[in-house]
Parts: sequence; structure tokens; C-alpha cells
Amino acid sequence: MLDPELLERITARRAELDEFAVAERVLERMAGQLADERAQAAPMPGQVGGRPVMLISHREPGVEEGALPWDYQRIIAAVRQAAGPVMAREVGEVVGVDVSVRSKLEPLRSKLVRLVDRGWLRKLPDSRFTTRL
Repeated sequence: MLDPELLERITARRAELDEFAVAERVLERMAGQLADERAQAAPMPGQVGGRPVMLISHREPGVEEGALPWDYQRIIAAVRQAAGPVMAREVGEVVGVDVSVRSKLEPLRSKLVRLVDRGWLRKLPDSRFTTRL
């Protein structure tokens, strides 16, 4: 017959193993839920009239400027080349937008704001844009 103290230790170890198994299942379930939540929170490509629209990706590690459409790359390059923070009008002059016509400047301003929202640029309180953080 086995020593009672030894039987107690064996029983305690089995209980610990059961607790570890439960903890492991909970961890796996939580990891799956977290992955699902992240997938749902990720930006989804939009559609207009059943057709996909251009999606400007968020700035994240591993996402290069080259992933952006060509006109957005030009805008970032124009802001980067400036000696300091720039107004939308100054960016328009560099990228070839007729800045004397407000209706031509507003789409550019919209693109600048979109780049700010996605983390590619920074907008200062005085409405100037910069790549420097």
C-alpha cells in the first residue's frame, strides 16, 4: 500500500494539472475571441454602387508609403519637402493643383485630412500639415 502522504501529493498534483488544463482552454478561447474582435475592427474596403472604392490604409508597422495611391504619395512627398509645416494651398502649388479655384483646392484638403486621420501626416492647430511628429 502507498504512503498516505504520497497519495496526498499525487492528488494535489492531479488537481494542479486539471487547473492548468482549464486555464489553457480559457486562454485559447480568449485568444480566439481577441482575434475575432481585431478582425472585425480592421478597416474594411468600402463600396459605392457595388464597386470597391480606394482605401487609404492606416499607418502601421510594415505598411510603406508605396502602398498608398500615387496622388497620396505625391502629397506626402510635397509636405516632406517643405521646410516646415505647410498649408493646403502650398501643397497644391507643389502638386500642380490650381489653388486660385477653391473647388480645386478642397479635394486636396480632403486628402490631406484623410492622411491625417490614417496617421500619415499631422495637422497642427493652425491648420498646417507636417510629417514630423
